[in-house]
Amino acid sequence: MIFEFDLRTDNENFHNITSMVKRALKESKVQNGLCIVFSPHTTAGITINEAADPDVVGDMIFAFDKFFPDMREFRHYEGNSTAHIKTSVVGCSETIIVKDNELLLGTWQGIYFAEFDGPRHRRFYVKIIED
Repeated sequence: MIFEFDLRTDNENFHNITSMVKRALKESKVQNGLCIVFSPHTTAGITINEAADPDVVGDMIFAFDKFFPDMREFRHYEGNSTAHIKTSVVGCSETIIVKDNELLLGTWQGIYFAEFDGPRHRRFYVKIIED
């Protein structure tokens, strides 16, 4: 079962999409299996990280900007090479185990859509696979 979601993003940010993914899982009625969250974009990814403290997102944005700064030496004509690099580091998907129709996320974990080239209209997909 595949679910498609639309998302309006702002500038570079990490958007918590955990509730959207959980909603898809509930609708699927799958009890046990896998949940795959996928971004079909080259300048936005999917990651799992702490969702309890909003400062973590700010720290992640700060660190990505520090370690992957925009450089005038980049040759990509659109001028968003940094966004492509950050997306490659984060990755375009995450897989979460499903048990008893629940995502087996850790206590503090959330699923994030990582926007590196916004604002944009984005999509992401959730695929639920039953055991």
